[in-house]
Amino acid sequence: MKHTPARPGVLAAAVLAALCAVVPVMSASAETSAGWAEWDPLTGSAGDWSTTVQLPAGGFPAATVTSDSRGGVGVISGASSWLGPSTPPGEVFGSSRDQQYLNLRPQADRPTTPSTTTYTFERPTPTGGWAFVLGDVDADRAVVTARGTDGRLLTGAELGWQGGFNYCSGTGSPSCAGAPEDVPTWDPTSGELLGNAGAADTSGAAAWFRPTAPIVSLTVEFYQRSGFPVYQTWFASLARDIAGTVHLVDTAGAPQGVLPGAGLTLLGPDGAELATTTSDESGQYLFPGYVAAPGYRVELTTLPEADDDHPFGLIPSGERAVDEVDLRAGDATGVDFAARDVQPVAVSGTVLTDDGAPVPGATVTLTPVGGGAPLTAVTSSTGEYLIDDVGWDTDDDQPQDYTFAVTDLPEGYVTATTPDGITVAVGQEEPSAGNDFVVGAPPSVSGTVTVGDEPVAGVVVTLTGPGGTVRTTTGADGTYVFAGVLPGDHTVRVTPPDGYHAGGPDARDVTVTGEDLVDVDFALSRPGAIGGTLTDDAGDAVPDVTVVVSGPGGSITLATDAAGGYFTGDLAPGDYVITLTVPGGYAAEVVERTVTVTSAGENWLEEHFALVAAPVPSPTPTPSPTPSATVAPSPTPEPSAGPAPGSGAEGPDGDGEPDGDGEPDGLAATGATVGSIGLAAAILVALGVALVRGSRAR
Repeated sequence: MKHTPARPGVLAAAVLAALCAVVPVMSASAETSAGWAEWDPLTGSAGDWSTTVQLPAGGFPAATVTSDSRGGVGVISGASSWLGPSTPPGEVFGSSRDQQYLNLRPQADRPTTPSTTTYTFERPTPTGGWAFVLGDVDADRAVVTARGTDGRLLTGAELGWQGGFNYCSGTGSPSCAGAPEDVPTWDPTSGELLGNAGAADTSGAAAWFRPTAPIVSLTVEFYQRSGFPVYQTWFASLARDIAGTVHLVDTAGAPQGVLPGAGLTLLGPDGAELATTTSDESGQYLFPGYVAAPGYRVELTTLPEADDDHPFGLIPSGERAVDEVDLRAGDATGVDFAARDVQPVAVSGTVLTDDGAPVPGATVTLTPVGGGAPLTAVTSSTGEYLIDDVGWDTDDDQPQDYTFAVTDLPEGYVTATTPDGITVAVGQEEPSAGNDFVVGAPPSVSGTVTVGDEPVAGVVVTLTGPGGTVRTTTGADGTYVFAGVLPGDHTVRVTPPDGYHAGGPDARDVTVTGEDLVDVDFALSRPGAIGGTLTDDAGDAVPDVTVVVSGPGGSITLATDAAGGYFTGDLAPGDYVITLTVPGGYAAEVVERTVTVTSAGENWLEEHFALVAAPVPSPTPTPSPTPSATVAPSPTPEPSAGPAPGSGAEGPDGDGEPDGDGEPDGLAATGATVGSIGLAAAILVALGVALVRGSRAR
């Protein structure tokens, strides 16, 4: 008969239970921790803001934030407005006092011009352990939507609506005048969050959400209903620990102690590697402070190399990974592993794609030639495998040949290279390493979606072909990828998000062969907007003033509103001239501005104008008649190098200041001018004629 040793790990489950009683299991080093997000400073200008937000729990993906909000916004310290410990979010995550939040506004203060703010996460979010809060939603409304990993819109239930509250009410609240009944309402079908019925500008109206599905992008459209609204956004997360012990067992699974120096890897619910650590002298390890969500995977990745105590090295005993580690209810302790000495002969290698990427979860089978039980191992997250206790033919005391095969590959993968078979000699102990597989990954289709030269995040891209229809969304860098695409003819289509248009064809037909298909790009366009305010020299708004915006589509006549604002949107690319009609009683230094809108859809929302009160002209005085009827001839003035009298020009000093005689520069006015004398004579003549006519009438 063939030498077919018992497979390691048969008794692993029972042994590990016993080991927990033999070796103390590491307890979590910290209780559940909660925290509020940190924000990078808001950069950009009105209509084009951006920042990054990061929640404190380990493993939570950062989000890139873009917004076309008007000005007067920013990241706020939380010193004067916060969510107290008695608010519903505060009861879960603690007070947000002195914790940052984001202030944003509509695109313009009018009901038809919302701002659109999009959070694009670098990876799908976990399915629990976090929340977001929208505050100061009172005289306004917001529409909240999110997209999942397949590009579909999440339902209202998946957004995890928790309810409305007023953060000015209750213990530990900021000193603001809020009413407990002043809370927004939520429509899960439309995603609309609506402030109070009277659209009154109040304080503290807020609502919160705890999503229950992975999110790749979150969007908030914020509309004005009255006044000059602003809204607040907070993010918070819960964090818990994962801990366990790596045990040392013998080939029968009996406890032999603990194993320091073992390497462990933590993978997130989306399969991304989050952290690595090493077991300490007590065999214990800890992954502290990860999002309180389900779906983590802990893997025993590396083991100490061969030494005098372990002459052939070590191998996992039982499962090398624990899946579905759940942190929702509390810390995960007792996530334990076991290892034992390698029994010769050890056979090892890797399973990689043709471009060097590891293929985890593949099953490698080593089959004895001539019959016998096959030996198997599953590749780790690094694509590595190891099979030990590979023996020779003990019946005939002859060498034994083996062949390799790999199965359980991901869909669409095909084996490209299989290692040659091996022969185990009688009495052999030396390991057989480097038995590597290369598999061909199915081709991918990828590209970038841009507007102008900038990437567009969160755009839904659809691939339709022999494998059916699949969807994905663009990341923060505007890129998308469809992996594992079957060969054949496909159509790639982009769906422009709200506020965007296709800048060219919205679909492309492509043919997929054996190679990756890259640069299947799409260009979007976005309409531009122009706006600003009109104020006087006291800084007050000036309403009902005409502003004309002229461009490729003709002229648009606007009137400033009660806040002195004007706005027009949905503008095509081109050059635009903004002209102010100066109202009576005012003057303005600038009455015209010129801007350019490109396909990127610039929002020129700070094209402000300023007025100053124009001086009221003094009335022209009526000359008085000279009482004397005798007019002396005017002397001929002497030639002078200075300006003529009454010219208004500067005099000899040229500085417009008195020359020491109390008079401005120029010749002193010592008598009547020729013009004034002539006017007096004309008046006297007229009076004489009137007297003559009067005497005739009598």
